[in-house]
Amino acid sequence: MFWVAFYGCLLAEVIPVPIEVPLSRQDAGSQQIGFLLGSCGVSLALTSEVCLKGLPKTPSGEIIQFKGWPRMKWVVTDTKYLTKPSKDWQPHIPTANTDTAYIEYKASKEGTVMGVAVSKISMLTHCQALTQACNYCEGETLVNVLDCKKDMGMWHGVLTSVMNRIHTITVPYAVMKACPMSWVQRVHIHKARVALVKCRDLHWAMMAHKDQRDTNLSSIRMLIVADGANPWSVSSCDAFLNVFQSHGLKPEVICPCATSPEVLTVAIRRPGARGAPLPARAILSMGGLSHGVIRVNTEDKNSALTVQDVGHIMPGALMCTVKPDGPPQLCKTDEIGEIVINSRAGGTMYYGLPGVTKNTFEVIPVNQAGAPIGEIPFTRTGLLGFVGPGSLVFVVGKIEGLLMVSGRRHNADDLVATALAVEPVKTVYRGRIAVFSVTVFYDERIVIVAEQRPDASEEDSFQWMSRVLQAIDSIHQVGLYCLALVPANTLPKTPLGGIHICETKQNFLEGNLHPCNILMCPHTCVTNMPKPRQKQPVDVGPASMLVGNLVAGKRIAQATGRELGVVEDQDLIRKHQFLSEALQWRAQTDPDHVLYVLLNAKGVAVCTATCAQLHKRAEKITATLMERGGLNTGDNVVLLYPPGIDLIAAFYGCLYAGVIPVTVRPPHPQNLAATLPTVRMIIDVSKAACILTTQPLMRILRSREAAASVNVKTWPTIIDTDDLPRKRPPHIYKPPTAEMLAYLDFSVSTTGMLTGVKMSHAAVSTLCRSIKLQCELYSSRQIAICLDPYCGLGFVLWCLSSVYSGHQSILIPPLELESSLPLWLSTLSQYKIRDTFCSYSVMEICTKGLGTQTEMLKARGLNLSCVRSCVVIAEERPRLALTQSFSKLFKDLGLSPRAVSTAFGSRVNLAICLQGTAGPDPSTVYVDMKSLRHDRVRLVERGAPQSLPLMESGTILPGVRVIIVNPETRGPLGDSHLGEIWVNSPHSASGYYTIYGEESLQADHFNTRLSFGEPHTLWARTGYLGFIKRTELLDASGDRHDALFVVGSLDETLELRGLRYHPIDIETSVSRSHRSIAESAVFTWTNLLVVVAELSGSEQEALDLVPLVTNVVLEEHHLIVGVVVIVDPGVIPINSRGEKQRMHLRDSFLADQLDPIYVAYNM
Repeated sequence: MFWVAFYGCLLAEVIPVPIEVPLSRQDAGSQQIGFLLGSCGVSLALTSEVCLKGLPKTPSGEIIQFKGWPRMKWVVTDTKYLTKPSKDWQPHIPTANTDTAYIEYKASKEGTVMGVAVSKISMLTHCQALTQACNYCEGETLVNVLDCKKDMGMWHGVLTSVMNRIHTITVPYAVMKACPMSWVQRVHIHKARVALVKCRDLHWAMMAHKDQRDTNLSSIRMLIVADGANPWSVSSCDAFLNVFQSHGLKPEVICPCATSPEVLTVAIRRPGARGAPLPARAILSMGGLSHGVIRVNTEDKNSALTVQDVGHIMPGALMCTVKPDGPPQLCKTDEIGEIVINSRAGGTMYYGLPGVTKNTFEVIPVNQAGAPIGEIPFTRTGLLGFVGPGSLVFVVGKIEGLLMVSGRRHNADDLVATALAVEPVKTVYRGRIAVFSVTVFYDERIVIVAEQRPDASEEDSFQWMSRVLQAIDSIHQVGLYCLALVPANTLPKTPLGGIHICETKQNFLEGNLHPCNILMCPHTCVTNMPKPRQKQPVDVGPASMLVGNLVAGKRIAQATGRELGVVEDQDLIRKHQFLSEALQWRAQTDPDHVLYVLLNAKGVAVCTATCAQLHKRAEKITATLMERGGLNTGDNVVLLYPPGIDLIAAFYGCLYAGVIPVTVRPPHPQNLAATLPTVRMIIDVSKAACILTTQPLMRILRSREAAASVNVKTWPTIIDTDDLPRKRPPHIYKPPTAEMLAYLDFSVSTTGMLTGVKMSHAAVSTLCRSIKLQCELYSSRQIAICLDPYCGLGFVLWCLSSVYSGHQSILIPPLELESSLPLWLSTLSQYKIRDTFCSYSVMEICTKGLGTQTEMLKARGLNLSCVRSCVVIAEERPRLALTQSFSKLFKDLGLSPRAVSTAFGSRVNLAICLQGTAGPDPSTVYVDMKSLRHDRVRLVERGAPQSLPLMESGTILPGVRVIIVNPETRGPLGDSHLGEIWVNSPHSASGYYTIYGEESLQADHFNTRLSFGEPHTLWARTGYLGFIKRTELLDASGDRHDALFVVGSLDETLELRGLRYHPIDIETSVSRSHRSIAESAVFTWTNLLVVVAELSGSEQEALDLVPLVTNVVLEEHHLIVGVVVIVDPGVIPINSRGEKQRMHLRDSFLADQLDPIYVAYNM
């Protein structure tokens, strides 16, 4: 059918483009075939009835539109559908001119498909040359196993056969798969003179021949091996001869040949005379080949490549070899080069691609001086080789299989041959191995992907993989970057069952390969890493630095919030000295003013508290404490409450009683084992004399489940405050001075350290005053808070601020959002809230959970145009990507893009920055990540490569001074220099609360002095790196605004290769590398970088992440990942502020408690 259609086209003088039958929309490479058909202007498709039936259809029976294909009319050419021409019709026989006769497709290394146009004269000349070279005679029989639509199968099995009237028997690939011996049987039955095969057909026939006794191959005069140019063809030919010589096969009939789509046949071995010596073979050194030279290998058998000749070039052709890269310079006799041919029998152009055509079909070789050698144009064959003794042609590889690693050339086919030589029988399915290179970190890296047999064990596979690594290292002296095994039959196939390399590479890079085993070896093969940075001793003193900055015209990096001002009014002084007095004063002067409203998941106010109610409730708690607690003034009392008003009342109850409250997050009833030990630890460290809590929590503390993780017999006195008697305390305590302790603030840092800080009454009131001024809070205002109220600024806003400023706080416990996502946003809309405070966790829940529902929320009438400031309370670098996506998503609901900002606090000072109402909008700068690793700040343009966007952390609070200091010399730094952020403020904490009273740390962190400059000011060290930049914006007083940019916590930074890395930067790259990475975290373990990635997709994607994570960290951060751990979502521990607990994760990893999906140790 195909032949008839092909010759029909030739007679009709239309140009046939033979292609494979597409079996599905997703056929590997079918989109590129579509591009070819489109560029050739094809609009008609001829096919047979059987093929048409097999094509995928739409439900209405139409043939589907294949991806990337032009619209085509399908015509069936079976005889019953055709009308006979009239008797006197004679076809016009066209003359053999230079017009195109047909187009043969070819796929390039990059996967693009191009059409090689063969002219009528070339087609005829090529057939004549083949007839002469192979000595074809009329009436011979030829058995063809190759594809008739292109290449040797077409040239010998169709065109030359018809020209010489040869009987041709074609054995389709499908028959071969079912019965590998079929072609040998055809040769035997029909006494065929010529057989046209590939190495794999020799191999399969050899494997299957055991049941065949009476096969006779003595009739064959030419066994043409179409892929004789492959490195493994020698062994296939030898092995086949070995088996079938006893069946009459003569050694001299084996004729390897070399072909190329552009030149058609390059060279073919002519059958030898009976008994004449067989041609010699070249045994070449692999090392020499990798440098592009021919060296005969004499010593090491292992690193030798044996190649057989592919005979002489075709009649009427000229051949030379040129350098494969750069100008086409002629090679010396001992150099390997690309074979170029001049012949009338080759292709004429790439159809429709004049630019590429010129570089391939019109090459004029040049000498060493660069002068052209002649006028004759040559065509590139894409084959690498040399001319041996007796003008025999030797081919050692293909340009498209060339892998250039560190300046040396390796051939993909050679690497496949080495991998196949490592007894793959137990592991590799049908010898299916793909080799390609990917560019990572300025060089090509070799990747080998093989299909794994369904019955292969994990142990066999790993053994095979490690042996392949060793073999390739010793034979080719090159390191493998990645070796992956995928399930059988999952690699994309070419139409005739080979592996579609380009699509395999694409799948690898996109994370769609789904390996079942993987081995990455970046440590051994990435040899071009920059040298580790050697830190120089700091010889320059802080004074010189300061003078240097002044000389350079740089100001010292410091910034100050506005003045706190003086409180004149006498009773205001009394009211504001202590919060306990402020509450009593409010209860007297404005008893019915509602201070707090607590909402449940439905958005219903389940509890409210007026000034008087809060005061009375606090008094009840005070009376109970005095009666039942047996406490002394200044004892510590733990408050264990869910977020709500009870917590606030208990706090003021403690102040009234003269005891020190310590707020602690209650344990999670479903996860006591993880959460209760932290509660126990805070109770032990704070030496609490008593616990105030609710009845349900009291039951949990004493339960059998709790006993499994802590000692429940040694709790201090537990008092439940649910049903208290109506009693008033005999007196309310008033501290003698404002320097006395007000409360303790305990928090677990991201590095897993539990730190408690002491907050004095003076610090509490100045902090509340500072927030009041910054946010313009007064009694007629309403704010909404969706935060955890246990530590830091979250606690201050939830429990203290309203009592001080008198504004109403609407409290939304963040846990309620889990059952009702829109709760926070709908509250803002319903109460027309102007100012709201939340955490990153809350913002993330809204972004991920409500991102797709904005239309529905809008329809429900949700409107956020009332919100003028939405502040994220955090102790970290602002998460720009999250705040921006939040602003963008809810812009449709009226949220102003200017509304969202962040705050910044630390352990030593709970509130350093808070974007209030007066300051200019937070600015964003872009810094160069490479400089940041060297502890330098280099500002770059937006979109610059390796740039990192940083957002200002909000306006500095009134009464706060910030300075940037070199952590080593303790001298002040200049504007836009990276250093530690030090803070001086009346609301700094007064010290750590520890059991052992580490005085040195105390003095160092809370009361430290600059080594130079201002020796008298006492500063607190935040432990965060950042810089100050003077901007063009003006602040409220009309001066230029100084912006503080936080880069990250010093404790968290990773010191690798002498450079300082911030985990979040590596994690951002990792999370971007694949759509299925939900979250990631990094830490170091014995100088190795460990990346933990949460997989949100299906488990078959787990191993896809390993190379992608390794690639992205190498490319963007110049670090080699040591271990990649793939885990389920939710495994990375996150604290209440939404920060990752990387040290907890590290401990779990080292204790083998992560229960990972997969752990890859990169070699």
